[in-house]
Amino acid sequence: MTGYLLRRLLGGLVVLLVLSAVIYATFYIAPGDPARLACGPRCNPEQIRQVREQLALDDPVYVQYWHFLQGIVTGHDYSTGTGVRHCDAPCLGLSYQNDQPVTQLILDRLPATASLAVGAMALWLLLGVGTGLLSALRRGGTTERVLTGLTLAGTATPVFITGIGLLMLFCAYLEWLPFPSYVKLTDDPEQWAWNMLLPWVALALLEAAKYARLTRGSTLETLAEDHIRTFRAYGVSERAIVGRHALRGALAPVIALSAADFGSMFGNAALTEVMFGLPGIGQLLVRGAQTVDLPVVVGVVLVTGTAVVLANIVADVLYAAADRRVALR
Repeated sequence: MTGYLLRRLLGGLVVLLVLSAVIYATFYIAPGDPARLACGPRCNPEQIRQVREQLALDDPVYVQYWHFLQGIVTGHDYSTGTGVRHCDAPCLGLSYQNDQPVTQLILDRLPATASLAVGAMALWLLLGVGTGLLSALRRGGTTERVLTGLTLAGTATPVFITGIGLLMLFCAYLEWLPFPSYVKLTDDPEQWAWNMLLPWVALALLEAAKYARLTRGSTLETLAEDHIRTFRAYGVSERAIVGRHALRGALAPVIALSAADFGSMFGNAALTEVMFGLPGIGQLLVRGAQTVDLPVVVGVVLVTGTAVVLANIVADVLYAAADRRVALR
């Protein structure tokens, strides 16, 4: 298992290096002058030249990329014209808009996105796996048809429609919940949970439909295998067959998909964050794209990619723990 983990970590590191190179090249080789973007539209040519020198934008792109990697590992020094400003590792650059370290901007907004991702993931796994399993075990009955219809409706409904409906129903009409306002977990855990409830539900309903269909299909496929029929022939109870064999086999694709979804959640939850006023990195990415703040966009995309890679490594390890044959390949 240790060797398998080391191979996955090494592979993840290679993927991150390739990803960082592609992201950096995409944004910094694209048409446009980063120095002008950093300086602003009202800068004269002399001011643009000074900014280009301060940010070392006159160097070849591969040299700039090497400095970018060095900044992540050891930090980076930026010239201010009259002195030197140090950006501590892991340094992802300085924002063009407010001259703040991108790493700090991301860290300030990471708790909100992490709260959304973890809570929504727990809820969609509970709803999705439970609904899919129940639908498979009630195959052909009214329960299956109702659950299938609900999952199809959940898949087809955009998250902003679900979010607006939840806000109107529970906050405006029934007045059971206040309109969400993000509260840090460390400040007030109870208020944090109440204010995160609707964002969790809005995002989980969309994802739960996908997991319900996946769990249903995997469970039916597992229940149709020869060894399941053998267990039944030997008189093994249906509960033992479902709990020990069918569910375990059906969860394998769920683990793989949940890892990818959890990682991508850090970049794909922007709409939910904007709708419910969550100050997460999704909002930061949107604002960075609107203002063409390249360091912010590159930093957020790289952090999101890192989350996806790490989540997939964790999924591979869990998959190998469930099936030892995977670690031997």
